[in-house]
Amino acid sequence: MSSFLFRHAVAAAAVALVAPTVQAAQADFNEVGRQMGIMLQNAHFARLPFNAETSRRFLADYLKELDPNRIYFTQPDVDRFQREYGDQLYRLLMQANSLKAATDIYRTYQQRVEAQSVAAKEILKENFDFTANESLQRTRKDAPWPRDAAEAKNLLRLQIKDALLSESLRRETLAKMAKEQGKPDPTADDRDPKEKVALRYERFLLNVRDTDEEDIADEFFSAVSRAFDPHTEYMSFREMSRFRDSMKNELVGIGALLAMEDDGATKISGIVVNGPADKEGSLKLNERIVAVDSNNTGEMTDILFMKQDKVVDMIRGKEGQIVRLKVEPPTGTTGTPKIVSIRRGKVEMKDSQASAEILEVAKPDGGKRRLGWITLPSFYVDSEGGEVRCSVDVERLLRRLNEEKIDGLMLDLRNNGGGSLEEVRRMTGFFTGSGPVVQEKNTLGQVQVQDADDYRPIYTGPMAVLIDKTSASASEILAGALQDYNRAVIVGASSTFGKGTVQQPMDIGAMLPFFANRERAGFLKATIRKFYRPSGSSTQLEGVAADVALPSITDSIEIGEKFLDHAFPHDRIRPATFAPYPKEKLFLSTLNERSQARVKASRDFGYLIADNARAKAKQQENKVSLNLDERRKELAGLEIERRERNAESRERFKAVQAEDAKTIKFLKLTLDDLEQAKAPHEFDPNKEDEDYVRVAKDEAADLDDSPKWPSGMDPAKREGLMVLQDLIEATANPPVANVAGQGTAVR
Repeated sequence: MSSFLFRHAVAAAAVALVAPTVQAAQADFNEVGRQMGIMLQNAHFARLPFNAETSRRFLADYLKELDPNRIYFTQPDVDRFQREYGDQLYRLLMQANSLKAATDIYRTYQQRVEAQSVAAKEILKENFDFTANESLQRTRKDAPWPRDAAEAKNLLRLQIKDALLSESLRRETLAKMAKEQGKPDPTADDRDPKEKVALRYERFLLNVRDTDEEDIADEFFSAVSRAFDPHTEYMSFREMSRFRDSMKNELVGIGALLAMEDDGATKISGIVVNGPADKEGSLKLNERIVAVDSNNTGEMTDILFMKQDKVVDMIRGKEGQIVRLKVEPPTGTTGTPKIVSIRRGKVEMKDSQASAEILEVAKPDGGKRRLGWITLPSFYVDSEGGEVRCSVDVERLLRRLNEEKIDGLMLDLRNNGGGSLEEVRRMTGFFTGSGPVVQEKNTLGQVQVQDADDYRPIYTGPMAVLIDKTSASASEILAGALQDYNRAVIVGASSTFGKGTVQQPMDIGAMLPFFANRERAGFLKATIRKFYRPSGSSTQLEGVAADVALPSITDSIEIGEKFLDHAFPHDRIRPATFAPYPKEKLFLSTLNERSQARVKASRDFGYLIADNARAKAKQQENKVSLNLDERRKELAGLEIERRERNAESRERFKAVQAEDAKTIKFLKLTLDDLEQAKAPHEFDPNKEDEDYVRVAKDEAADLDDSPKWPSGMDPAKREGLMVLQDLIEATANPPVANVAGQGTAVR
């Protein structure tokens, strides 16, 4: 399983792996809000004034936080909020009286959800006409608020109709695919579509009801802080624990990935290999947790329809303590519930650590070329004094790759959202040696230059960096510095994310009055500086542009800083003093000509470009048909295209795979290998990697008969390796003229 998919699963499934927490009497959140307001005014980079205009922004962002699709609040609700609180929230915040307004707005929201839940039950009793020419907006983020309850109910009816239509078509499609492939229909035991949709609304209602003062404060303070910029945020005690754990790639818990079922149970969707649950052995994939005894007291608490973060809170705890789980058999099977007792322990998220590969590629002259590939999922570090540091891990991998005498290096920063500024500062020096890495400007306009450590570079050979739109923050510092130094060729999506700001977590509890209760006061992660490349250009909004740009799936997705509310503008400062390498030694003209020729001839990139164009057209149209025949016709067209593509790709991939088998040898190098002094070991990149986590089989996903990428290399990775080889070749044999070519090997 790829590190990206694993990290995505952790985030989406609210994995029960987080650090211990202690439930205690909580702080006065009105006072917490006041102190947060003071900290924002004194510490935030923008120094926004607290006035009526800022207050209106607080309100708008809070309403967006609660009701992003504008389907619950009505225009009269919004008018009242603006009248009573629009110009006053900043005053209430500083008077330590903001929770009254936040609670009023939240309880109004809850009332609207309650009413819509009752309406949903009535609507689901209706017989829907799927021959009518009705439609629904794909997104209502910019739509007007419903005029009244009647319009809100009609929007609800359209959404329910879309949910029923989508669910019915999903089952129809999966049943057809299962029959064609001679496999069981994964939807055979599913609930009736109306029942399934009803359960979704019931779960949502129960989550909205299950809210205390701390939850409301979290929602409101988050909206207030993000009104300053997209990356300033209030973090509850629980969220800060998770943030710290994500930074150090080491968690305390049972080592299980959790997913919520329609009926309110919590399914085991993954088990971390050698984690506490795996070692205990009783917990199985797809089993369902229905009750938890968090402290091994003998009393079980029912968790059906409980908020996922609260389920996680109950399952997690201190290292060495036992948690008891009431577990039922997987959905669709019979059996007796059982009690499973697991002693909590540390869980290493090894799939989120740096790792390396060596690709031995045959050359036309009979020799071979050794290409190093380092994957870095994030710039992780244990900020609490532990030994976990990504720069140390990358240094060890890099030195070993040097011993393996690689001819070139690719650093893969795709899906790397950033992390520690100190780690990226140190790591940049591995490739550039000493010199400026990043410049930081504070709110007073003072600029401080951060240099790499004073030593010679570890790796001096040809190098490329692979990026996409999710490469952000620290990734952009590294890519930008390497580009400014002309040290590496940046390959991939048109640019990186565009986050050019620095945040610092601040303990709000430390700012409370002397005798105040500080428990669970939370933290303010505030933007305190902007960072700039050695060249003086900010990565803010614009990101780092690729030297060799490739079509990317992110081209059709609204991802990046420029799509976020209240983002800072791009700007420049004076360049730092540094000595770049000669740019002509990157041979960018030659690399681009060769890459563009390959991309133009690539069927896979051609498919991607066509898909992006279609996705953009749908975004602009912003409409979903609720007519069954129209939806079937659209799906039929997509299915024909899918079959044609799969048939073409299947045959082509066979030829590519056969050629890869002759010309490429894949070797893996992990941190465990280094620890055990093992040599890089050969592996099959086509096989799912379950070295670190076992994931429950998805029968619906198993019906997808699209051929897998040959040798596990998606088009961006394959073309990235081609660009790296072109760089190696040009470095060894500088071209006399820029002539388009096809490169060598890794076809």
